[in-house]
Amino acid sequence: MKNSSELSRRKFIQQVSLSGIALTLGAYFPASGKTEVEIVNAQLVDKASTELLSWISIDTSGKVTIRNHRSEMGQGTFQAIPQMIAEELEVNLDQVTILFAPANPKKFGPQPQEGSFSIRGWYKQLLQVGASAREMLIGVAAKQWAVDPSDCYAQNGQVIHRSSGKKLGYGLLVEEASTLPPPQNVPLKSRKDYKIIGKSLPRQDIPLKINGTAQFGLDKKVPGMLYAVVERSPRFRGKVIRFDDSKTKAVAGVKNVFMVQRAVFGNLTEGVAVVANSLWAAMQGRKLLTVEWDDSGFDHLDSDQLASQMRANLGKPGPSQKFEAAWQTSAKKIDAIYETPYQSHSCMEPLNCIAHVQDNRIDIWGPIQEANWIQADLSDRMGIPKENVTVNMTFLGGGFGRKGFTDYPHEAALISKTMKAPVQVVWTREDDMRTGPFRTGAFYACKGGVDSTGQILAFQMITAAQWIGQEWSPKPYPDPEPPSYNNGNTEGMLHPYLKAIPHYSFGGVGTRAPIPVLWWRSVYASTNGFAAESFIDELAHLAGQDPLAFRRNHLPDKRYQDIVDQLEMISGWKSRGKNAGWGIAITECFSGICGHIVQVSRKADGKLKIDKVIALIDCGWYVNPDIIRAQVEGSIIMGLGAAIKHATTFKDGKAVEQNFNTYEMPRMTDTPEIEVHIMENDEKAGGVGEPGLPPFAPALCNAIFDLTGKRIRTLPFKLEDV
Repeated sequence: MKNSSELSRRKFIQQVSLSGIALTLGAYFPASGKTEVEIVNAQLVDKASTELLSWISIDTSGKVTIRNHRSEMGQGTFQAIPQMIAEELEVNLDQVTILFAPANPKKFGPQPQEGSFSIRGWYKQLLQVGASAREMLIGVAAKQWAVDPSDCYAQNGQVIHRSSGKKLGYGLLVEEASTLPPPQNVPLKSRKDYKIIGKSLPRQDIPLKINGTAQFGLDKKVPGMLYAVVERSPRFRGKVIRFDDSKTKAVAGVKNVFMVQRAVFGNLTEGVAVVANSLWAAMQGRKLLTVEWDDSGFDHLDSDQLASQMRANLGKPGPSQKFEAAWQTSAKKIDAIYETPYQSHSCMEPLNCIAHVQDNRIDIWGPIQEANWIQADLSDRMGIPKENVTVNMTFLGGGFGRKGFTDYPHEAALISKTMKAPVQVVWTREDDMRTGPFRTGAFYACKGGVDSTGQILAFQMITAAQWIGQEWSPKPYPDPEPPSYNNGNTEGMLHPYLKAIPHYSFGGVGTRAPIPVLWWRSVYASTNGFAAESFIDELAHLAGQDPLAFRRNHLPDKRYQDIVDQLEMISGWKSRGKNAGWGIAITECFSGICGHIVQVSRKADGKLKIDKVIALIDCGWYVNPDIIRAQVEGSIIMGLGAAIKHATTFKDGKAVEQNFNTYEMPRMTDTPEIEVHIMENDEKAGGVGEPGLPPFAPALCNAIFDLTGKRIRTLPFKLEDV
């Protein structure tokens, strides 16, 4: 794999073609607000007037180069994006070189890696680029043979004449094709005609990661690079009063020690940077540094205080008289409170970033999840034109939302600016886990009732949590009035439920705390889903109905009916015995729907064990089944950890868990059998990387209730304590 750098159209063509002659296609949005892309031949476009996205290039040797314009943090874009283009282009992936695209929203389109958007947001445009290139090459070959293009077809990087069997490789056709305008709106293949889409082809990045040639952020080196670590306040808004660096500067290799800031939403947090000619020297120098912090002006909260505030906030939304009246008329009614903790992202690759700030230019290299956002943020904060800020992506050792944040590149850029040299800033595991931002803890007050037929008459869910959105507002802390609105209150819940429930109510109050919170895999759905699907299960038992059938009765849309039917079939739900507990949960986020059935039982010693997880994901149109299964499996393991293993707690305003000795991760022995199934339908592409996480915790707790009669409403919990 080649490393990417800032590329003009001409430089890109030269890089991927030894001769400089290549068929290079991209696409662009020709009019503001227009959703259809126009396919463009890069040779024919004045780059001053039009910038391209989704570049694909074929040179005269027949080599195909595809730029992956999304980050690759394990979710499979390095495979899926080329697989889509290669399908319509009619080439095999072993004929393709894949390069990361640097941040450039004009050339490569929006590049944020969030909301499971890589496939569902771009599949049609990417298919069109491949299809247009194929038709151009077929047209050139047909012209040379003096035959009708409809008598020709493409296969394995060649154009073939049906009747004569004559063949021409793509490399022999690109010179003439590079002078032609590409066709628009080429009809795309039917799914039944796919040769590589829908197939579990081996991922192109796996060999690189096995043999050590894959370049992660920590692997990247640039000439003249220095290394830095930063001593940050153990409390989240501490300011530097003074520091003693006399012993630090005595360490061989230490170049400089100075105060540095980084922007965390609306606040500038402070630290002391130690810069050296090696990472070891910087880390040793940091150990000898002493810093005095000003921790005044904000609360030093414990987890118990946060929990008390959230419980109190549950009662603050004014009651809906209409809902209360309906609830009171229910034949049977129930209420419950659910609690979920703060969580660390704990990516296996800790944060790191290389920055090189020059007079009117910034170059960034590293495990960047949200290239466009970081480019725009640095441009704004550093006063440098966006086109002069280049963000180069490496592979990421996990992201989960944390590496989409803008703070760590900003800090690296400020350190580089001071040192007038490229600097790699490396965070330790403790830096990452004690500093955050974290997934917010959340409390839910649920009320519901069923009518005499067993249908839900009234459903209410009130949320108390820190809202991520409020963090961007630089309000004074503590703000006297907590924010009272969050549009993520229903995230994770199956929306067709609301068609079947006559009376429902959602609301919430934002908790104010100095603790920074951020997106975490599946965002609010990871906590909302636990409360919503646990409470749906409680209502099913209140109604005296089978939990799976109860859900079917409240999901009027055929797509959701099909999901419930498929879950029932693949799990053997009707054949479950009395000596095992079975739990079901179905959630939805980022246009992906996922259902889990968890099976639990008692071991010979009486302790609880998770026997099996059966997952069904409906992501609509999809590319690679093996990637989907891997993502759902990974989501289940992550959900398992958040349910029964780990949480971030706070004492005196500091994160208690700072490494894996206290923030315990699931091990192989904790992992149950996992079986993943994929729905087949004609729906549009939906998310995959995140929807597999939210159903696990409620399905597990519902299974435990089925076995033991005990409701688990607080996470995390210990299996051995049940």
